[in-house]
Amino acid sequence: MIPASFDYVRATSLSQVIGLLQDDPDGTKLVAGGHTLIPTLKLRLASPALLIDIGSIQELKGMEVADQIRIGALTTHAELLASKSLGGVLPIFHLAADMIADPQVRNRGTIGGSLANADPAADWPAVVVALNAELEIAGPAGRRRIAAKDFFIDIFTTALEPGEVLTAIHVARPSAGTKFRYRKIRHPASGYAVVGVAVCVGLKGDIVSHASIGITGAAGHAFAAEPAMEFLTGKRLTPEIIEEAARLASEQAECLSDHYASADYRKHLVRTEVARALASLIEAT
Repeated sequence: MIPASFDYVRATSLSQVIGLLQDDPDGTKLVAGGHTLIPTLKLRLASPALLIDIGSIQELKGMEVADQIRIGALTTHAELLASKSLGGVLPIFHLAADMIADPQVRNRGTIGGSLANADPAADWPAVVVALNAELEIAGPAGRRRIAAKDFFIDIFTTALEPGEVLTAIHVARPSAGTKFRYRKIRHPASGYAVVGVAVCVGLKGDIVSHASIGITGAAGHAFAAEPAMEFLTGKRLTPEIIEEAARLASEQAECLSDHYASADYRKHLVRTEVARALASLIEAT
């Protein structure tokens, strides 16, 4: 449980980080909260030559809640949970943050670290996919944005190029009448999502004006349940419509299988959790 030796730099600017990453992208790792990296270092599943601590870079911190919401990559789970201004506009951040691990993890772990790590069972990927968020990335060629649904490629694999850093999450302010839900079945040991479902549904009266569903835990990466989303739009949330949307979501992806949950069980959980999330919207009206 002792890491291999490595050099350590406490970065003071984003430009410094990008420069260091360019020198040796394969032998360099970033650390913020460290809840994933530190255990992998101890187990020697990762052995970087250089560790760059980005935890003090102010540019990566803070939240702006206006017509466009901007969340810095170093914003902690606890800050997202506690923010009244963000919770008043996008309560799904509160709902999801409240289900992440324990206070110790929430106080150190960051949303950007979770997204960039792309653990297939992490909570935030489903949320940013459901919100149609854009992820801001900085690198040697400047800044770019990518849709959250295109950011997650595979298990622990993202669209980040060598030398790039995830800097912020951008979300459009939701329209009036939009409702949010986040549900997950926790793994009893890790607290990660065996299946997690983020739902954003716009209602005009009892008709769905728009719907977005992000799913995590089920497949190799978080994904948008697009067939279910298209099916819901323009319809009433009747039990029959909800059941069909849940079925479409469950049939979309090739689910993971492990010693805790088989692929068939995960598919079943997607179906039941999507149905329960949508049904709760009816109960709340």
